[in-house]
Formats: sequence, C-alpha cells, structure tokens
Amino acid sequence: MSGRITGLVRPVRSPLRHHHPVTPYLFVAPYVVLLLTFLVGPAVFGVWMSLHNWDFMLPGKPWVGLQNYRDLFDSSSVLFHPFWNGMKNTFLFVLMSVPFLVAIPLGLALLLNRKFRGRTFFRAVVFTPFVLGVAVVGLIFGYLFDPEVGLVNGILDGVGLPKVSWLSTQPQAWITITVMTIWWTIGFNAVIFLAGLQGLPEQLYEAAELDGAGRWSQFRHVTVPGLRNVFLFVVMTTVLASANLFGQPYILTKGGPGDSTTTAIMAMTNEGLRGFRMGSAAAMSYVLALALAIISVANFLIMRERKPS
Repeated sequence: MSGRITGLVRPVRSPLRHHHPVTPYLFVAPYVVLLLTFLVGPAVFGVWMSLHNWDFMLPGKPWVGLQNYRDLFDSSSVLFHPFWNGMKNTFLFVLMSVPFLVAIPLGLALLLNRKFRGRTFFRAVVFTPFVLGVAVVGLIFGYLFDPEVGLVNGILDGVGLPKVSWLSTQPQAWITITVMTIWWTIGFNAVIFLAGLQGLPEQLYEAAELDGAGRWSQFRHVTVPGLRNVFLFVVMTTVLASANLFGQPYILTKGGPGDSTTTAIMAMTNEGLRGFRMGSAAAMSYVLALALAIISVANFLIMRERKPS
C-alpha cells in the first residue's frame, strides 16, 4: 500500500525551471543598455576624440593620431604646464586629504560602535554632511572663511589674533579646501568602517581580552587585520575621489591664488569647455585615468592579504 502511494506522488518542480531561455537576458538588458550608453560608449568616443584635433571652432576634426598625447609630455607645448601643474596640485591634495579621510572616519566609527545613549542620533549627524551638494558646502565654507565677514576670522579677531586671507594665500587656501572636504565626506567612510566593525566576531575580542590584551593590542591584532578589506576599499575610493577634485577649489578659490589650486580636472575643463579643444582635453583625461589605474593596482598589491607560504 505504501509503495502504491509513493508511486502516485510526483515530485513538485519549481516553475522557474520552465522559464523562457531569453528571460535572464531580459533582466540583464536594462543594465547593459545603461552601461553601454553612459560608460562604454562615451569612453570609446573619448578615445576617438583624443586622436583628433577636435576643436569646436574648426569646421572639420582632422586626425592627429597621438599628437595630443605627445604634446602633454613636450615641455615646449602650451598644454604641458597647465596639465602637469594640475596633476601636481591634484597629487598634493591627495597627500593632504587621504590620511585624514581614513584616520578620522576610523576613529569616529570606533566611537560610534560603542553602546551609549543617543548613538543613532550621532551616527546620523556624522553622515548628514555627505548628502549635501558640493555647491551648498562650498557656499557655507565660503562664508565661514571669508576674509572680511567670515565667522573664522571673526573668532580670530575676537581673541586678539590677526585676520587670515584664507582663500587668497597659500598654504591657507589648501587648508581651507582640505578642511571643507574632510567635513563634507568623512561620514561616508565612517559608515563603511562602522559596517566593517559590526561584522567582526565578538568572540575574537573576548579571546584577546582573556589573553590579557588591552584596547590598543586588540585594535592592532584584531580590529586592523579584520578590517583589511575595508581599509583597501576605503583607501582606493578615497584616493580616486580626491584625485577627481574639482568643485571645492572651483567654488572657493577659482583655482587661485595664481594657479596653485588648479587641479587636473580643472585644467581639462579649461582646455575643453573654455578653449573648445576637446581632443587635447580628452587626452588629458586618459593620462589621468591611466595614472589612477596604476595607483589603484599598486594600492591593491600593497594592501592585499598575503597567504602564508
């Protein structure tokens, strides 16, 4: 009897096994269309533009091959100084900002990971500036550091210190841009670090505490190794974001004083959108992209987890 019942019961098959062969491609199609339209297509077209004298003021767009790239490395070219000055300033900003944009968010994440009253509120406060646009943040800091009516100089004057020309002298201009960027973006990295901390097993800290490890030893031997992949992600994304600096100096200093805060992206916009020479501007962008790719690969090789031999 049991054998007959068993024979009559048919296995239930999932309806997903009977989907049309085209169904998976239909689900992927919107992403592929967007990828080709807004990423791959413009990238390929940009390479094509960099191989031409793509001047909007010319009726034609003559082929020049690699000449736009050669001009970037020719000290006698008019492109040489603006581009490499922008690259130097960009590299300087990366060196100034990235250590703070990694260390401060990590410290905030360690504090916000503790249990205390109002923890959720303070997490929201730390992240809130990141949702503001660069124009809003630029206007705020422009008023704060205004040499005449700014709050910062008002405080300095109130305590008997001389006023500072924050936006028209160096290194004050870079300090202002760096402080603005740190205040604006630390929330994102803090949230990433916080998510990584919450993923670390509590048993590791308990075992380290039983072995007599203090807070510093726990941080060195448990927290830092456990956050290796998070560190890699934060450092790489922060370096790339800092290397694409544009809005902060454009709003605060207009690239000044002189051209001391003119970044690589600003040099490209001046060449392409003001000088209408999109071919050479495209060549600049691909040289910068290659430099960032090399830095990213080097960063990955340095920070990747090494397997014991």
